[in-house]
Amino acid sequence: MSTRPLQSIIQSVPTSDGAGVKLRRSLGSSQFARLDPFLMLDEFYSDNPDDYIAGFPAHPHRGFETVTYMLDGRMEHKDHLGNTGDLGPGSVQWMTAGRGVIHSEMPRQSEGRMRGFQLWINLPAAEKMKPADYRDIPAGSIPELEFDGGLVRVIAGTLRLNGQQVSGPVNGPGSDMATDPLYWDLHLDPARQVTLPLTRGHSAFVYLYDGRASIGGESLPHRAAGILGDGDRLNLVSGSDGARLLILAGKPLNEPVVQYGPFVMNTREEIEQALSDYRSGRLTTQTASA
Repeated sequence: MSTRPLQSIIQSVPTSDGAGVKLRRSLGSSQFARLDPFLMLDEFYSDNPDDYIAGFPAHPHRGFETVTYMLDGRMEHKDHLGNTGDLGPGSVQWMTAGRGVIHSEMPRQSEGRMRGFQLWINLPAAEKMKPADYRDIPAGSIPELEFDGGLVRVIAGTLRLNGQQVSGPVNGPGSDMATDPLYWDLHLDPARQVTLPLTRGHSAFVYLYDGRASIGGESLPHRAAGILGDGDRLNLVSGSDGARLLILAGKPLNEPVVQYGPFVMNTREEIEQALSDYRSGRLTTQTASA
């Protein structure tokens, strides 16, 4: 057994997206700031409605998955398939864009705190043109595993800890998702330590969003992606005020990535086809382009 070290840091940078929503972007802040199969991680967090009220009006995606995890506030999702979802505190939207989806994400509040994350996960070449899919996962459907010193919300993947096993609602045992994603929200009490199992060979990173924590004696920066080296376990220690962290891991695809805004494909020609399909209205049809 070997413990994963803290290998490098991708600092988050302030930016805006949609119609001007202010956020911080770590993964995805440049084409070099990725971790296969993860493309982007945004954190949106504000008590000022001017920072989020304009939301994310209708926009397209192709070739990857988006995962939105809400901590505070409410967002409404709508897409061209007729899906509508109300994302409240603790809930998750897992959307597979596949060959194409056009959707919007708009605030369902005019004041108060809006806080959460959006993660982009790449799809393998063989699945980039599959039909779009959508899952709205309410907070009560996300299992929690409690242990001495904290708890873990298991959104994706399977966690085995102290003789207990919990699987997330997205990809439990027997799942055939190519990237085998793991997505945990870890809450640690003050001055506590926990060791969590991770699959050797899978890419992994942590994102400290509240409190203080360290890995192997190295402090994690606040609101930054801490890229982990390889190993089969992760040892975390919280500071005197506790810690809350996202822990993410997935199987690398080892395929070329060509991105143009909301389209992520494997070649420039496929990006040009996506743009052509969007302009002509073929992006959201379920048959392949000629």
